[in-house]
Amino acid sequence: MKIKEAQQLVDKWITTTGIRYFNELTNTAILMEEVGEVARIMARQYGEQSFKKSDTEVNLADEMADVLFVLICLANQTGIDLTDALEKNMQKKSIRDADRHKNNEKLK
Repeated sequence: MKIKEAQQLVDKWITTTGIRYFNELTNTAILMEEVGEVARIMARQYGEQSFKKSDTEVNLADEMADVLFVLICLANQTGIDLTDALEKNMQKKSIRDADRHKNNEKLK
């Protein structure tokens, strides 16, 4: 699925099943909540924290998809074409960081 298709799919779901978008501020708060859920799993699965008994049903892929869903909602609400935004961002990074990481002693 292309990013544009994902934006259209989310929009269709929101405007039918979801009835309407939550406002941008609410969706920003939801995005932070979803990112926190990803961070919680990462800290337990790859970091030093241990899982709690209540963490038996963790699904990192599903939580990342939740982050993506809300991010797409915000992009749709604010008129951002994520394909265009990502392409421009990658160009910026490619120019700005052309030698930055190669010359970073911490990465060697």
